[in-house]
Amino acid sequence: MKLTRRQFITGVGGGALGAVLAAACGVPEDELLMQSKVGMPEDVVTGLDNWYATIGNSYSTGEGLVVRVMEGRAKKIEGNVDYPINRGKHSARSEALLQDLYNPDRIKAPMARVGQRGEDNWEEIGWSDAMSRVAHQLEQIKDARKNREVVMVTNPSVSHAALVAERFISAYRGTKIGYETLENTNLRHVVKDLFDQDRLPDIDIENSDYVLSFGADFLNTWISPVRYMRGYGEFRQGGHHRGKLVHIDSRFSMTGANADELIYVEPGREGLLALSIAQVIIDEGLGDSNAAKELTGDGQIDVGQWAPDKVAEIVGVEADTIKHVAREFASKDHPVAFGGGLAGAHTNGKSNLTAIYSLNYLVGSLNSSGGLIFNPAPPTSDLQEVEDNLKIGSMSDWRDLVRDMEDGKVQALLIDGVDPAYGLPEAIGFKEATYNVPLIFSFANTINETSAMADLILPCNTVLEDWGTSVPMAGPGYQVVGFQQPVVRPFFEDRGEELGTKSTSDALMGIAANLEIDLGLEGSTFKEVVESGAKQLFELGRGSVKAGDFRAFWTGILQRGGWWDTTSIVSSIKPSVKQLPEKISDPEFTGPDGVKTFNLIPFSSSSLGEGENAHLPWMQSMPDPVTSATWQTWIEINIKTAEELDITEGDVIRVLSAQGTDKSSTEGINVLAYPHPAIPPGVVSIPIGQGHTHGGRYSKGRGANVMSILGSKLDEQTGSLAWAATKVKLEKVDEWKRLPKFENSKPDLARDSEHRIIKITPIKEKH
Repeated sequence: MKLTRRQFITGVGGGALGAVLAAACGVPEDELLMQSKVGMPEDVVTGLDNWYATIGNSYSTGEGLVVRVMEGRAKKIEGNVDYPINRGKHSARSEALLQDLYNPDRIKAPMARVGQRGEDNWEEIGWSDAMSRVAHQLEQIKDARKNREVVMVTNPSVSHAALVAERFISAYRGTKIGYETLENTNLRHVVKDLFDQDRLPDIDIENSDYVLSFGADFLNTWISPVRYMRGYGEFRQGGHHRGKLVHIDSRFSMTGANADELIYVEPGREGLLALSIAQVIIDEGLGDSNAAKELTGDGQIDVGQWAPDKVAEIVGVEADTIKHVAREFASKDHPVAFGGGLAGAHTNGKSNLTAIYSLNYLVGSLNSSGGLIFNPAPPTSDLQEVEDNLKIGSMSDWRDLVRDMEDGKVQALLIDGVDPAYGLPEAIGFKEATYNVPLIFSFANTINETSAMADLILPCNTVLEDWGTSVPMAGPGYQVVGFQQPVVRPFFEDRGEELGTKSTSDALMGIAANLEIDLGLEGSTFKEVVESGAKQLFELGRGSVKAGDFRAFWTGILQRGGWWDTTSIVSSIKPSVKQLPEKISDPEFTGPDGVKTFNLIPFSSSSLGEGENAHLPWMQSMPDPVTSATWQTWIEINIKTAEELDITEGDVIRVLSAQGTDKSSTEGINVLAYPHPAIPPGVVSIPIGQGHTHGGRYSKGRGANVMSILGSKLDEQTGSLAWAATKVKLEKVDEWKRLPKFENSKPDLARDSEHRIIKITPIKEKH
């Protein structure tokens, strides 16, 4: 007997409690698909909810989530208590995936450019037409001269979506390159060079008793903040110990605000400070003597050159402070030292990180409890293939690509979910070079700066509508594969098969079918490719989900949100000790000279990220955890320096770098002043994320893009962008705007007609 619509919905609602159970047994043969409609008939409203496990993509490590669904509509997101990365916690960015799903500015159908590139004139076309157009033009490129190239730009990931993209671009012998706005090129190089590891290590904060961090805002935005914050909670709980956090930085970050001890260092001098700490440990015999011998080349390196008394003035840290940190660090049972972010964002960034991570050799904290835990390779051949071919571009690579685009060597540019036209410094000319590329097509949910330059825009499903997998870029020390499943039907499904959105991987597979290219994938749809990956895990016969047959196993991993094996760890054998660098070169800066210049430090926003969440109003209105500012771009400047420059909160400040100093007065960016008592006098900080020219009603024309004025200095060894190596001048504009903040304006300050702060005399009580 055929089920009615009402019976179907009622039956699904009755199974709500089973949606997140761990057991992989007693499940129906077919998955039940919910239907998401804007208008739901009253006779099918049951009032019952279901919870479905999936994976969020808010950070490179991913987060395990469970989504509350009622009558086919996603209502609430929580952390998956079972998933190893976040264990029940989740970020605000994951919460906002609901707004990504229901965003009114989402693209509802494939769109083809009408008129000149960049004019924002589009017409809707069908999916069959769009894929045949792409296939036709790619076929022409394939038959053209050999120096013509196809380039695909994607988010860097190890997943089955990346597998489809890799197979697709390989069919054209093209190039696939991963894009990061704030790249971690130096960090990956150091992990490979020092420890011979291809994957970023886990930082076992929860079992550490002393954390020494350099430049990495790991409690806010760096690498895997939800995992690190959860570990930090255990670190602070005081089970066997209450750990101490010492944070070394050039700005006042969320991590610095939570540190037991915050030590300011001169920008670019983090590595020299780490070497000075190492000198104290070695000179006083506090660490592993064998490691000390190998680090110094059996005495060939004169560590005395890094003595605290000799470097204190250079690094901006008192000699006694360096000594006490070194002694504390070496005296603990489970210390760990790590760095990233600003520490690696200079022209000497790799050398800085090499010195920082070498400290772990001295205290024996490699692949041991409370230290750096190495991550094993992916568990299946498909995922290993992706990792082996993973290429994440450095700024040197992007410069080369722009040069090829300008020379006409790039004939097709495929953009998958990233926005380099926004995040790359204007100095390298990426956006201008796109005019020389004959074919650009973009997979995007909304029109961003890069997709606005495309010839075709192919709208993709959101995370909550799509299938997928994810291997964390920095795992928990054992093999993990997260599984993403659609928790609702595609929102624009009622527009028909020719319109609406698609999985990016299904679109690529459809284009390949038009070209009659065999991608060598197991399955004709992306869901089948994901299932094939699950079959490889099933055949391993180990891990968190075990079942007697594949169908039960498949349902089990969807219920748990993934598969992991806590026994699949890297051997406890420690890598051989690498010699310390004999010298760390001085950091170089670009920009205006003079006494009234500042080191510009951009920083990732806890809500907007590097701009990818600017189209979400929840993220726009989420207060910055340090300043509580929202909806705008501000500049953090030392409060005493601000007084000297007659700058008050809300004053409009023009920030000029080398790209704007000698040009017209319209160059540079305008931001709102935020005098800050904890910012060092010689630096200013500006959050990344605003200043979009596209992206929808919530982001377009709001604030300023700090990435646009960065200089193009590179790390001398890796070609990584030295994104903290720009100096700027500040010009006060004759304008004032209220800086939107959670608590609004300060209650004890008022302004006169010229917006200058005046004191309020309190009313005296009458006696």
